[in-house]
Amino acid sequence: MKRLVLLGGGHAHVHVLDALARTPLPDTEVTLVSPYPRQLYSGMLPGWIAGHYTLEALAIALTPLAERAGIRWKPARASGLDLDARTVLCDDGARIAFDWLSIDTGPTTDPGPISGSARHALPVRPIEDFVTRIDTLITAAGHAPGPPTALIGSGAAGFELALALRARLPQLPLALIGAAAAPLDGFPARLQRRARRLLDQRNIRWIGQRRATRIDADGVWLDNGQHVAAGHVLQVTGAAAPGWPVDAGLATDAGGFIRVGPSLQSVSHPFIFAAGDIAAYADPRPKSGVFAVRAGPPLADNLRRAIHGEPLRDWQPQSRALYLISTGDRRAMAAWGSLSAEGAWVWRWKDHIDRAFMRRFAHHGG
Repeated sequence: MKRLVLLGGGHAHVHVLDALARTPLPDTEVTLVSPYPRQLYSGMLPGWIAGHYTLEALAIALTPLAERAGIRWKPARASGLDLDARTVLCDDGARIAFDWLSIDTGPTTDPGPISGSARHALPVRPIEDFVTRIDTLITAAGHAPGPPTALIGSGAAGFELALALRARLPQLPLALIGAAAAPLDGFPARLQRRARRLLDQRNIRWIGQRRATRIDADGVWLDNGQHVAAGHVLQVTGAAAPGWPVDAGLATDAGGFIRVGPSLQSVSHPFIFAAGDIAAYADPRPKSGVFAVRAGPPLADNLRRAIHGEPLRDWQPQSRALYLISTGDRRAMAAWGSLSAEGAWVWRWKDHIDRAFMRRFAHHGG
């Protein structure tokens, strides 16, 4: 009996669970190690904050998928790996042995060189912790305008969350802080200009070309000595890897993310696979749910091939991804390379794609 451990319930592993529910692996004991019985789909998170979706609408139930495939669910987080003994060390002290290991735990929020962030900021990752705390903020601010809220991060996530909060809380004072000259850093200039206009129209203060250096109970200090008053600070900065892959001796990139080849196999330990944001692909890609979702089917296929002793197949992520960025008002922006578009039809398109993705896995949830 072979032992396969799926570490983490990320978007790629949701596909693996679905594939195993459809076609179980013979003579293989599979264990899912994940602290939560569900996976919240990040693509619909801003829509939930804006009030367009219930939380249940963006929750993929992992346990019914696992049960259908005869997979054991172990509610825990990884705290380490013993690669010599082929064992996952869990935060509750448990040790789970494996012959094959697939890792899709997702990243944490990179605090960067911002002092006080651990104590005073609300990071967007892990998403389960974030939704609990942001729900408290929304409920409190719904009864009164509340203290100003600042968001740190000039990428798509920070921009989307700022507009989602504005849609939900029209009177809440909001500021978006970013190191870039314009919001939607890295996107076409046309979308950046439109994003800046939208922030102005929605009365969201944009503070660009500034880095946060310190967060305290009263707000955010910037690199020019400016203080941005805020009772709540949302940190929507880059992704950071946990420490245990490096500590275990896995090959990682400079950020601590697990280096994998085109087959999604660890470049240093061939009995380990990784996908999603925790992985550093041979052809680097942004940390995005788009790529994590796309990695799911090739990961499921190669895990099956590895366990059967068959040749693995290489996966080539697409060179560019379609980005659909919601603007809080049932409208959205689309970006594909240098092409861009915007409107209510883009929101309907995004909503259709997101709901179809959720339906695929809800179907097996019973």
